[in-house]
Amino acid sequence: MRLIEDIVLVQKYSIKNASKSFIKNWPIVFTGFVYMTLNILAIIVINTLFRGILSLLAGIIFAIVSSSLISNYLYLLSNIINNNRITLQNFKDGFTYYLWEIYGVFFIIWIASYVLSAVSGIFGSQSYYLVSLLRIIALVLLNALPETIYQKSYAYYENLLYAFEFIKENWINWFLPNIIFFAALYFLTDTIYTELFTIYIGLPGEISLESIIRYIIAQSIFSFMMIYRGYLFKLLSTSTRRKRMFMKNLYE
Repeated sequence: MRLIEDIVLVQKYSIKNASKSFIKNWPIVFTGFVYMTLNILAIIVINTLFRGILSLLAGIIFAIVSSSLISNYLYLLSNIINNNRITLQNFKDGFTYYLWEIYGVFFIIWIASYVLSAVSGIFGSQSYYLVSLLRIIALVLLNALPETIYQKSYAYYENLLYAFEFIKENWINWFLPNIIFFAALYFLTDTIYTELFTIYIGLPGEISLESIIRYIIAQSIFSFMMIYRGYLFKLLSTSTRRKRMFMKNLYE
């Protein structure tokens, strides 16, 4: 019974605060379109400028650009969770705020991918399933990595360790709402999101009034979800079940 009471308390706290912050900071919904536009422009520019021998640098440059966009979004979330307010200056500052922490994570992922590709020949045709399985495991065990980066002041490798420990300690409270959110996004977009650093919902392939409405709703749900996750992480990472039960009047 204590477990159920704790789940209700935690989710109630998170949805109350996320709702207030989402209403006050509703412009964050439209950052998805901005990031998507910037991402497309970056691809065009990089593919145009980095040709021939310079193409070796294209992957590095694009990883930095991607890290910059993710940094921007996480910085906006940080200001919402901590200050309940985002400004144009926050948007300007955000591109570099967590840039190297995120790029460091990408570098580790690249090393892991390189090692996997090197040993994939051992498994033959089964290598695809092995890689897919490892991606799912990483998605689950490191699911709170975005929140760890913008709420904890750790080095990039320490962020990975903390995110893992957080999930190990709080997996019920964490995954219960996340499964509901991602199920709603799948219903609206027919897409399963498997990236740790998803920062926007992509445009539908076929443009129509219905698809545009579904896109706006999906982007709104995604934005609310990320704010919700921020408050959920903040509560779970700064308290224990015993502390929450003892101070439950504070969280209600």
